[in-house]
Parts: sequence; C-alpha cells; structure tokens
Amino acid sequence: MHRLRVGLVGLACALSLAPAVGRAQASDRQVVMDTARARALYVSKAWEDHPHRDYQADIDRKARTDSIYAAVTEGVVDFQKVTYRSQVDGMEIPAYLFQPLESRGPTGHAAMIWVHGGVHGNWNQNMWPFVREAVERGYVIIAPEYRGSTGYGEEHHRAIDYGGYEVDDVVSAYEWMTSQLAHVDPERVGMMGWSHGGLITIHSVTRDDHPFRAGAALVPVTNLIFRLSYKGPGYQRNFATQERIAGLPFEQRAIYEERSPYYRVDDLETPLMVHVATNDRDVNFQEASMLVYKLRATKPDLAETKIYVDPAPWGRSVGHAFSRRVDPETLERVDSPAQRDSWNRTWTFLEEHLRPYEDPNNPAPVRTGPGG
Repeated sequence: MHRLRVGLVGLACALSLAPAVGRAQASDRQVVMDTARARALYVSKAWEDHPHRDYQADIDRKARTDSIYAAVTEGVVDFQKVTYRSQVDGMEIPAYLFQPLESRGPTGHAAMIWVHGGVHGNWNQNMWPFVREAVERGYVIIAPEYRGSTGYGEEHHRAIDYGGYEVDDVVSAYEWMTSQLAHVDPERVGMMGWSHGGLITIHSVTRDDHPFRAGAALVPVTNLIFRLSYKGPGYQRNFATQERIAGLPFEQRAIYEERSPYYRVDDLETPLMVHVATNDRDVNFQEASMLVYKLRATKPDLAETKIYVDPAPWGRSVGHAFSRRVDPETLERVDSPAQRDSWNRTWTFLEEHLRPYEDPNNPAPVRTGPGG
C-alpha cells in the first residue's frame, strides 16, 4: 500500500511537469518568419507614413465636377461654392450650396446638410438628381467638403480626422447657413449622409447639444473596431496614421469606440432613419446589422430602420450604392424597386420632421416636387 501511494505521487509529479517541459521545448523551436506576409500585415502608426497621392490630379477632377454642376444647375437651381470656418479650430471648409431660384422669404425654407462618404472621398456630380429633387421640394442643401476630402490639396487631404474633428466641420455648416441665409428656418434643419457620411450624421444627432430635427443615415459605417478587423491591413492603414488616432483598435480602443456610431445609440434623442442592404460589400451586413438591431431594441420610438434584402446589383459596390444608382452620362436616376422605395421612405420621413412645404410668409401650405 505504501509503495502504491509513492507511485501515485510520482506519477502526479511527472504529469504536472509535462506541460512545462512541453512549453520549454516549444519555446526553443525557431519560427521562420514569412517576410512577405509580415510586410503585408504591417500597419504603421507614424504620421509621416500617411499615404501620399497625386493631389494635382484630385484638384483637376474637382474642377471638372464643379464645372458639371455649374452647367446642369443653370436655370434649375441656385448653385454656389461657398466656404466657412470650422467651429473646432477655424479650418476653412469648402461646401456646395443648392437653393431654389426664388426664396420664400425669412425662414421660409427647411434645410439639410448632406454629407458625402468615403475615406478621403468628396461630393461628386452623381448626387445631382437627388439634390434637384430636394430643392424642388423646398429644401436648401449644403454639402460640406470636410477635412480629409479630396480635391483641395495636400494640407486639406492630410488633415483627415475620421469620426473626430470632421464632425465639427460638418456641424459648423448649420451656423453658417442660419447666419448667412435668412430664408433658412433654424428650427427645420436636418442632416443626411451615406456610408462614412452616415457615420458623421449619427455622431451629429447624438451629441449632447445639437440643432438638428432629424437625421438620415444610409448604409452607414457602424463599428470601427469590427470594421477594421474585418477589412484587414490595407484598410487599417487609412486610420492608424491619422494624427489624432495613431494606432489600431487594440492600441487605441477608447478612440475607436468614441468614433463608432454603434456606441452612440444610447445618446440618441432625435428621430433617425437608417437603411442598409444585406448584399453590401463595403459596410457589410455583419457590421450594419449591429446598429439596426440595437436601434430596434433600444430606440424603437425614435429610429425608423429598413433592411433591403439583396437589392439589385449596381457596379462594383453592389448593395452599398443601392439607393444612389445614377447614369454617369445623363446624371439621371437609374431606379430599381429598392431605390424607389428607399427614397420614397426618405422623403416621407424628412417631410414629417422638417416640413419643407411650410412657409410662414404664406399661410397656405406650399407643396412642390413629385406628388404635388
């Protein structure tokens, strides 16, 4: 019996040592690094490694866009390029301004800030048919080219601050409009954006103190922590070198949470519309659904959401552009059932909260645009 007890103790000691021996042997093994894979996975967080590009080519493309707008808007809407200063640091922000040819008088018009998408994107001519419809309905539209937008040179491009100061740039358009345009009603201003612009829209309407009556976020970027892990190093490099981010989510978790709309839902107190697509290859449904389901669960009285199931493909982006289908030659809408439905819902939502048909200078309601 004594011998059996000693034997069991010895066996237990041997088993307890086995993992340690295994670890020691494993640590002695030399791992041959795949340098090509290591290079592909490398993501710098140094500002000097911020990507360079052909800034003059961007400026030339922007000049072409501006000339197209000048041509198509003539005699249809009042089109101007304006500039204003960001409330956060005084940076000069260019913007597109679209208005009815004849204003209704003081506070006669509702207005919207329309926010373009893209990491280093910009406002392009493909938005024209939707802008025209908005102005026909009585809206004044301003589209800011916030910091990081392309077409304005290296300094503006490299000032990108995704989910940060760019939100201040966009919100600052409200102060400029309401101080410079007497026909804009300060009580009837909303915001709408696509993709990255949807992210900015949600950040704007979840701030503690903001002037917006409604927000519409179409296929919005939702969760940067998930998104960067899902997209990989090629996409991560657009963020890690930004001066006020300087790293990846595991290094700057608080910053990425702060800049992700998913974590802002609890602060929502303003009506918000969100449309997403299951076949979106940019803001994949795995990301977009997080926001939709959280809004439905926690803000059902404020959020109006719609999931479009595999809307008709359009170009390389498939579902991501499902509600922005435009013929690049004619600049006319190329409607699909999903696009028509999305815009019908969008106009109805905005009309409910912004009342673009109302004119305090004229007691009789004014209804313009499709549908009378």
